[in-house]
Amino acid sequence: MNNRKEQLKAFNRLLDIMDDLREKCPWDKKQTLESLRHLTIEETYELADAIINNDLEEVKKELGDVLLHIVFYSKIGAEKNAFDIADVANAICDKLVERHPHIYGDVKVENEKQVKQNWEKLKLKEGKNSVLEGVPTSLPALVKANRIQDKVAGVGFDWEKPHQVWQKVQEELTELNDEIEKGNNQAIESEFGDVLFSMINYARFIGVNPENALEKTNKKFIKRFRFLEESAKKENKKLSEMSLAEMDVYWNQAKEIHS
Repeated sequence: MNNRKEQLKAFNRLLDIMDDLREKCPWDKKQTLESLRHLTIEETYELADAIINNDLEEVKKELGDVLLHIVFYSKIGAEKNAFDIADVANAICDKLVERHPHIYGDVKVENEKQVKQNWEKLKLKEGKNSVLEGVPTSLPALVKANRIQDKVAGVGFDWEKPHQVWQKVQEELTELNDEIEKGNNQAIESEFGDVLFSMINYARFIGVNPENALEKTNKKFIKRFRFLEESAKKENKKLSEMSLAEMDVYWNQAKEIHS
C-alpha cells in the first residue's frame, strides 16, 4: 500500500490532469454540473455493482471514476468562484468533526446505536426541520424506505425487538390478503406497499441490507435463467414451446449450480 506522501502525490497528479483536460480537451471543456449529473449516477451504480460482485479490482477502477467526478465538479465550482476541492474537503472534515463529539469532544457513547442517535440530533441542531430532510426524493423506493426507517430510528422512533417487527410483517400480510379477497385494487396496492415497508424494516433488525439482498437475488435469478436458456438451446428447443415441467428440469439443475 502507498504511504500518505504517495497518496497525496497521486491526488495532486489527478488535479493537474483535470486542469489540463479542462483547458485543452474539447469534450471536457464543454461539461457543466448539469451535464455530468447523469454520468455521475451511472458511475455510482457501476461502483455498487462491483461491490455486490466483490470484485475489488473493479471497485478500485469505479472509485477512480467517482473520484474524477468529484474533482471535475470542484474544478467547475472553482471556475464559478463558488468553491474548490479544498473547500469540498474542508467542509466534509468540519462536518465529521462536528458530528463525532465522542471522538473530538467530551461526549461518551457505548455503541453504534448511540452514535447514530447523536448524529441525527446534531443535524437537527444545525437547522434541519426534520430528520427526513436528508433523504433524497429521487432515491429508488426500496433504498428510500430503508433510509427513512434508519433515520427515524436514530431519534428513537423504532421497535425494540426483532420479533415485534416480524409480528408487524405478519399483520400486514394478513391485511393484504384481506384486500385481495375483497378485490379492491387500490387497497391491494396500498397494503402491498405496507408489506414491503415492513419487510425492509425487518431486514434492518436482522442485519440485512435489503437493497443488497434483492440485487444478489436478481443476479442469482439471471444466472439461473440464462442456464435454462442455454440448456434449451443445446437441445434445439425454444422456451416458448416448452412446458413448465420441462423448464423446471433445467431450472432445478440451475439451482444446484447457482445456489
